[in-house]
Amino acid sequence: MPIKTLQIPTADGQADAFAVFPDHGERHPGVLMYADGFGIRPVLRDLAHELAGHGYYVLVPNLFYRHGPAPVIELPEHIGEEARPAVFAQLMPLIEAHTTERVLSDADAYLRFLTTQPEVDAGPVAVTGYCIGGLLAMRTAAAHPSQVAAVAAFHGPVGADGPDLFSKLTAQVHLGHAEGDMTPEALGELNRALDAAGITYTSEIYPGTIHGFTMSDTDAFSTSGLKRHWDRLLPLLDRTLATS
Repeated sequence: MPIKTLQIPTADGQADAFAVFPDHGERHPGVLMYADGFGIRPVLRDLAHELAGHGYYVLVPNLFYRHGPAPVIELPEHIGEEARPAVFAQLMPLIEAHTTERVLSDADAYLRFLTTQPEVDAGPVAVTGYCIGGLLAMRTAAAHPSQVAAVAAFHGPVGADGPDLFSKLTAQVHLGHAEGDMTPEALGELNRALDAAGITYTSEIYPGTIHGFTMSDTDAFSTSGLKRHWDRLLPLLDRTLATS
């Protein structure tokens, strides 16, 4: 399956990225995938490769390109609990510098690039993201309602911007929350806000999971959580994007 290393023109320079897509057919529905805070690394390539195998062109940009090409910081092969304090000490300044203004400017560039690739269908696209990338996915979908038909976020702080964000969505939505991140009471409050926005969505707590459950290179990884993620994500994309 082809994988391309790319440079995406943005308002602030060039974002390094990679794309994976099927080696059959000429065009495929586009999916913009936002990494978690740890950024591009082998596990993100594995997730993108798996998704592309279901018939999609998957674009994964380096969120922190302003600070250098991926990997922006040196990461251990396995990001265990003992490594997290030192890793987050380096990451938090990058995350804090990634303002909403930067997020939306970059989203414009990423979608413009994605939708003009010769391997990508002319129809609507989807956006998915993990951890902080889940919030970026929601912001992207809200800012581009005419282009984004589906958005999915996994163990992401999707309520951080409040209900105003939900009111701008037209995409179908799936939110997969970690049990360690979300109480049933908080889930009820979030879902009531989604109801009030009048959007089509599913929003659920994945049993027995903690924050980061999709990432196999961390102690948070959950085999059942990752499977449920695919069981929710693939039908969402199938409903909203026609694979070729």
